[in-house]
Amino acid sequence: MTQPVTDRLERWLGKILGWGALTSTGLLASGLLLQLFGVTPGVASALTHAGLVILIATPVARVVASVVEYTLVRDWLFMTLTTVVLIILLGSLAVSLNLRL
Repeated sequence: MTQPVTDRLERWLGKILGWGALTSTGLLASGLLLQLFGVTPGVASALTHAGLVILIATPVARVVASVVEYTLVRDWLFMTLTTVVLIILLGSLAVSLNLRL
């Protein structure tokens, strides 16, 4: 890949990880504060769960963005490798959900 393409990918990945971390931190902090003050426990629990889901989904979103970018620039080796990583991530999610049911 050329330098401008690499720079673009790094900027996108930085934005995804940054926004994911900020969003999950805000939701987790809000849920914690609501729990500490005893205000609407259902809402506090929902905010905390949403924060955790976003925190877990952020790295998966990074892998999806990498697959898309590598496909757009036709870097088939890295597209294949990141697709394998994505399949492993989604497979582990499916197994964990199946074990939980």
